[in-house]
Amino acid sequence: SLGALDASSIAGVPGSSDEKLALNRPGIKQEKWSSILLQVSIPFFLAGVGTIGAGIVLGRVEKWRVFKEITELFILVPSLLGLKGNLDMCLASRLSTQVNLGNMTSRKEVVRMIVGNIALVQVQATVASFLVAMFAIAVGAIMDGTFHFEHVMLLSASAMFTATSSCFVLDFVLVAVILLSEKFHLNPDNLATPLAASIGDVVSISILSFIASILFDHIKTHLWITFVIVACYLILLPMWVAIVLKNKYTRPVLKSGWVPVLSALCISGLGGLVLDASVEIFSGFVVFQPIINGIGGNLVSVQASKISTMLHQSSIIGIIPPHTKIFEWPWKALFKGVPYAKTARILLGMSIPGNIVFVLVADYIHMSKSTVTIAFVLSFLMASLIQVMLLLYIAHVIVHAMWKWKIDPDNSSIPYLTALGDLLGSSLLAVAFFFLLSINQEYGSELNELNASN
Repeated sequence: SLGALDASSIAGVPGSSDEKLALNRPGIKQEKWSSILLQVSIPFFLAGVGTIGAGIVLGRVEKWRVFKEITELFILVPSLLGLKGNLDMCLASRLSTQVNLGNMTSRKEVVRMIVGNIALVQVQATVASFLVAMFAIAVGAIMDGTFHFEHVMLLSASAMFTATSSCFVLDFVLVAVILLSEKFHLNPDNLATPLAASIGDVVSISILSFIASILFDHIKTHLWITFVIVACYLILLPMWVAIVLKNKYTRPVLKSGWVPVLSALCISGLGGLVLDASVEIFSGFVVFQPIINGIGGNLVSVQASKISTMLHQSSIIGIIPPHTKIFEWPWKALFKGVPYAKTARILLGMSIPGNIVFVLVADYIHMSKSTVTIAFVLSFLMASLIQVMLLLYIAHVIVHAMWKWKIDPDNSSIPYLTALGDLLGSSLLAVAFFFLLSINQEYGSELNELNASN
């Protein structure tokens, strides 16, 4: 959630009254484009490494016996990663806004904010991960026509353990980044939100894979272990709820923050269905799916957080500032016309070289040599650009609409946006793979032909 932008770097109509009004508002911080680029690019590429790692790990574990026997895990992955990202990014956005508003000066209040927010994330992670597991089980039962109780317990225990443990660790990392950002006078929106978007994906997939594999190996003889894991989290739940309810910063979120999180789970679940279907058809799909989803969620979370902070700084909730409106022309929202367009241009520009690098590196690590074709890179870039442009425009609409309806976008916008990013990313990537298949340029085709000839 950012401050405003300096007049020399706004890409709108020069000297327009709306832009001058936006920039001259008291309390709005101004950032140069070079400052935004520098601060966003470092965590962006670090997070990109995380998405590559997530894709590589998923490409390895898809061959594990547990993933072969319990295919619902593929439905679970996008929803679980989306949940973790949503909860952590909302925490980062809330705390970043408080920093930008100058509300984190008292050490006592800072500690209270941190404890309350971490407890809130644990409550949401426990409940939502259990619901994610139920969704995956229900969809799997409908598609396969079979139901196994031991699979229910394995998925529930694995999902709850993965979500709560990964969120708990990453939340402390985010808090440290935000506090250091404030100390060194950097905008935490540019640092914390991108890191939260995808750096934990590789950790989450690794935890999910290992815990699911371990439980699967002992499920026939030690099913009680899954009951113990689920019971422990249910016992801890009232303690986390009590902490949240006693905290003035998080009490309102506990009551109102469920709709976006649960709605986002349903949207991400549709992305999981796309992944589950595509894994059966396309070689290498699981390697690149976390990349396109992670980068899309990364970039749109930055934009949503920045728009949210500017609204907090330039207006009161319920009133749209005069320099913008809910529905802008896409050109104005993304390229030239409103104060946020500068950041949108920077993010779009970063996505092109970033995706090229990430695709080449992921392919080389996965295949142990470079196998991607120009057609594959161009198809991936097109899918990614369409996804990011749609997400950035949807972010403009959703954040302003929530502000108009007196809903704090820091708590509600990012879950919808990242979930839509998962669904759009998986769907557009599937379209790209289908296109490559139609022109006989599918990923790994050269390697398959070489193996066939041998």
